[in-house]
Amino acid sequence: MGGRIRALRKQRGWSVQQLAEASGLSRRMLTQIELGQANPSLATVDRVARTLNTDFAALALPEGDAAGAEVDGTLAWQAPDGSQALLLGATKEPRAELWRWTLAPGGRYDAEPDRPGAQEIHHVLSGRLTLVLQTGPQVVAPGQSAVIASDQQYAYLNEDAEPVVFVRVVTGA
Repeated sequence: MGGRIRALRKQRGWSVQQLAEASGLSRRMLTQIELGQANPSLATVDRVARTLNTDFAALALPEGDAAGAEVDGTLAWQAPDGSQALLLGATKEPRAELWRWTLAPGGRYDAEPDRPGAQEIHHVLSGRLTLVLQTGPQVVAPGQSAVIASDQQYAYLNEDAEPVVFVRVVTGA
């Protein structure tokens, strides 16, 4: 992903400092991302993508797969406890992303708001997912699904002793 960011930045004729100023990120963070030395949040990658007039999937998926071709999954986020997010595929128009998430026991991911009108569908395969929303927590059990507006502060939380595995579909982000 870092190489794609660097290539798009250079295509625009921008320095790392110019991209930092345009995206609101530090030059140090962007340098670490480009060198593959950082584990940026999904929101950070999305911010860089928007600044470069592209989308998250175009930066994260292998070349040629951003339009929805079959992929095994691209690791987009990982925590030291083993929690991870795999981007499985995406479409350009209308925008949609398919994800497979695993949260270790006690794992939490704090998300930043998406664009206005964006939504997420979550379907829990195993474990129990707690969606921490502005309106209060919502627990989703195995085999259940939930739809949330993702243009708000929210988080994914695993309060149980077993990992939670869920599929996430993002639209309009």
